[in-house]
Amino acid sequence: MTALHSHPLFSRLESARRVLVAGAGGGFDVYAGLPVALSLMHQGKDVTLANLTFSAVEGLPLDAWLAPDVARVTPGTSLHQSYFPERTLASWLELHGYPSTVHAFARVGVQPLRAAYRALIEAHDIEAVVLVDGGTDILMRGDETGLGTPEEDMTSVAALAGIELPERLVVSVGFGVDAYHGVSHGLVLENIAALETEGAYLGAFSVSRTTREGALFLDAVAHAQAHTPDHPSIVNGSIAAAVRGLFGDIQFTTRTRGSELFINPLMSLCFTFELEGIARRCLYLDRIEDTHLMRQVSSAIAEFRDGVAAPRPPRRIPH
Repeated sequence: MTALHSHPLFSRLESARRVLVAGAGGGFDVYAGLPVALSLMHQGKDVTLANLTFSAVEGLPLDAWLAPDVARVTPGTSLHQSYFPERTLASWLELHGYPSTVHAFARVGVQPLRAAYRALIEAHDIEAVVLVDGGTDILMRGDETGLGTPEEDMTSVAALAGIELPERLVVSVGFGVDAYHGVSHGLVLENIAALETEGAYLGAFSVSRTTREGALFLDAVAHAQAHTPDHPSIVNGSIAAAVRGLFGDIQFTTRTRGSELFINPLMSLCFTFELEGIARRCLYLDRIEDTHLMRQVSSAIAEFRDGVAAPRPPRRIPH
């Protein structure tokens, strides 16, 4: 049992020397894992960073590939596209004196992604994995009215569910940002409560700008916004705005023009879980197990959804 002054996430990782922190849902998700990754680095741990990529990595040279479907991205990786979060992060890490390789997983189905994870885990002798979702749709079990964008998140969960490690943990940060994609956050809270009853919820902590890690996270997000001006991260921009203490309809990119945002302190909370619990509660995880392509994952989820007779309706938060 963990003491109140020591968060269970870090207690569970205390004995691990080599930890993989990976973005689950593609895009800038790996940035949402930076506060945890930096904290582990500052504790003297060997941290490997990875992300399910939305970038076109197929054109990278052969020597960039650690194994099929997982590439090493460094500050020196050819900038062949304007949208390349992994390279942008690698450049920021180098700027601040941190190890500056970010691994990019190809956007593939469960079987090849699991093989890529295994290759990375074996190459770095990884003892624990922290899978990070910028948002909360990783917590949807499948029978809700709205799931958000679950394909990449649940492919990552399924891939890691088939790999034995001493610790496999999940962090969800950015409560509220998935409302735009139809997620009911009342149902998110209900799902977290169910995970608590099963012993898979490890509690929450907030990212504070008064901490070294929180300040560095804000700097990293600002750096990414400056280097990807045409497509900045709405999720991490929202989290960063919340960490800075902003509130309400804070517009920080033209991508949200016409939408009313609700930036608030809950967005800076990191909800933490055992990956096994999230995998166990997902109602369609077995249906995506044998997939090789992301479009097969999408089709399997759609087929499952067609068979849900009475989806759980949105649940209003009454206060």
